[in-house]
Amino acid sequence: MSNSHVNAPTQFIQTSNEKYAYRRFGTKSKTPLLLLQHFTGTLDNWDPLVTDGLAKSHDVILFENAGVGRSTGKVPANIAGMAEHALSFLDALGIKTADILGFSLGGMVAQQIALKRPESVRKLVLAGTAPRGGEDIMHLDKPALGKHFQDPALKGYEILQKIFFAPTATSQAAGKAFIDRLMQRQADREPQSGPDIIQAQMAAFGDWEHYTGERFADLKLIQHPALVVNGVEDVMIPIANSYRLAENLPNAVLLTYPDSGHGAIFQWHESFVKQVTDFLASEGTQAPY
Repeated sequence: MSNSHVNAPTQFIQTSNEKYAYRRFGTKSKTPLLLLQHFTGTLDNWDPLVTDGLAKSHDVILFENAGVGRSTGKVPANIAGMAEHALSFLDALGIKTADILGFSLGGMVAQQIALKRPESVRKLVLAGTAPRGGEDIMHLDKPALGKHFQDPALKGYEILQKIFFAPTATSQAAGKAFIDRLMQRQADREPQSGPDIIQAQMAAFGDWEHYTGERFADLKLIQHPALVVNGVEDVMIPIANSYRLAENLPNAVLLTYPDSGHGAIFQWHESFVKQVTDFLASEGTQAPY
């Protein structure tokens, strides 16, 4: 098994519904670690320093949901549909229980998986994400974000650097280093996400903001140990959403990073990998700090 995302081959598994693309690498571990990606992100949008750091002690699986990258099918317009695909994927691999690290959109899918089939999850890492009924989730038209999308001088990943990292010189420098790392993998790369993917995933965000009954009641049903992580200056999914997760999940620990935004886990990659590794290795319900 490869120990690096930079050279791990893209694999495919056919289910009764779709064919899913994934990459699996790292160290054999009792519980595999499934990583669920952000808005429009493909297998290529994971930071090698994060994935390879986690792969030193875990069997890491990067998953591409239906309709994204080289996975077949149509992107669901709701989180529940995305969770069903992730569960189908785990079933196809014969994985009965996994640890799940969900970033942004992936964190919402992780919560839904834990609700839908709790026995399929051991521990959760919820990074830069929000609970159902959260606030200001991916409102890309607000001025703080819109100005970057409308800037003709920004090309490709340069927009990602602006919106994932705080406007300080230190955070933007970390963002530039992150973008450079995303390009380390030269071969066997995924197609970028187009308008159909964007439209469906934005609809899923909108649906996730709405709730019925008692707000955040679903979170109280998620008994799994959870590590909630975010940057204090996240404009895409503001940190207030992480506070709501930590307040309402029965077994959650909250970790916040300074001078950082939505991509805090990539800016503070060394700390993040250590915290996640310790959390997943700990016994009992809480992280060892």
